[in-house]
Amino acid sequence: MAGPLSHLKVLDLSRILAGPWAGQVFADFGAEVIKVERPERGDDTRHWGPPYLKDSDGVDTVDAAYYLSANRGKKSITVDITRAEGQALIRELAARCDVLLENYKVGGLEKYGLDYESIKSVNPRIVYCSITGFGQTGPYKNRAGYDAMIQGMGGLMSITGVPDGQPGAGPQKVGVAVADLMTGMYAVSAVLAAIVHRNESGKGQHIDLALLDTQVAWLANQAQNYLQSGNNPERRGTGHPNIVPYQAVPSADGYFMLAVGNDDQFKRFCSIAGIPELADNPAYATNAARVLARAQLVPLVEAATRRQPSAWWLEKLSNAHVPCGPINTLDQVFADPQVQARGMVVEQPHPQAGNVKTVRNPVLFSETTLEYEQGPPVLGEHTEEVLREVLGRKEQQLQELKKSGVI
Repeated sequence: MAGPLSHLKVLDLSRILAGPWAGQVFADFGAEVIKVERPERGDDTRHWGPPYLKDSDGVDTVDAAYYLSANRGKKSITVDITRAEGQALIRELAARCDVLLENYKVGGLEKYGLDYESIKSVNPRIVYCSITGFGQTGPYKNRAGYDAMIQGMGGLMSITGVPDGQPGAGPQKVGVAVADLMTGMYAVSAVLAAIVHRNESGKGQHIDLALLDTQVAWLANQAQNYLQSGNNPERRGTGHPNIVPYQAVPSADGYFMLAVGNDDQFKRFCSIAGIPELADNPAYATNAARVLARAQLVPLVEAATRRQPSAWWLEKLSNAHVPCGPINTLDQVFADPQVQARGMVVEQPHPQAGNVKTVRNPVLFSETTLEYEQGPPVLGEHTEEVLREVLGRKEQQLQELKKSGVI
């Protein structure tokens, strides 16, 4: 495969989303990623449907769309790691890999001889990344952790949703599993940092990455707002805690997103909206003043935006360089000319469906073009290929492993 990481080999023992998302990024960047799955059942997300991938005849396959979103470009092998023969295969593969990703419970792989110390003994240069709900230490280390509960525990849901006192008030989960996804992205950067360190020192290392830690870390300005003021941030719907007006506003035929980022933009907005007196009013002239006067100002802004349809606002404000945008449904997202011009949907061959569409990695390199030649693999699609080419197993040995249920 092409890509800047084509020299790396990654052994992916992870399931669900955080680990597989990291593995997919490595695959997108050109690494050879070997996904290890349970025989017969595979990754849990293969069954998290509907919707499911349809075959070339339009019939549902066994792979859910959820699985397809996080496993492009990988090689799937099936290995029963509860069996001694399976454990031996994983150790052999790890000895030939640069990176191992896993998201078993703390200590879960130790009984199989696949924990960091065991793998380190066969490959001291390996970068071994463990992703758990709560990390390898602390009072919660043995608890299972899933994205929705982490969004709640990590504070995100307390600042997401309709404010108290308004219709529909209450905490809300974000529409995608952001704690998982961000943990996967932190895993990628952490592994690459460890690879750089290994290139300098010759030593691999163990990375301890927790969903809760990640969720707390990427509270970003909201966390800093609390640490600075001692006040809990409030839910503000689509509003911004530090900028006003910066939220979804009503139009004559729906809603659009208004994102006024500075005082000059506010003046231009007010001029277009026919309310220039607001920009001259000391109570609203600066962002700091507008944040303090949010409750008074926002209804005045909304009264003005209701006078014209969304398309009118988007044209006028965009021409005046006032940040704004539509609130698109996904069909509108993928029909957007900018999204299409950037080629955000890619198509790969698939043994059951003929072809499968996925969303491309957003990174574009100038010197190392990314190629999307391998779709999300069917369960065990590459088992024999990997064991033959990487470990040198002969056909008779492969048949014996299949017959005994190890692969």
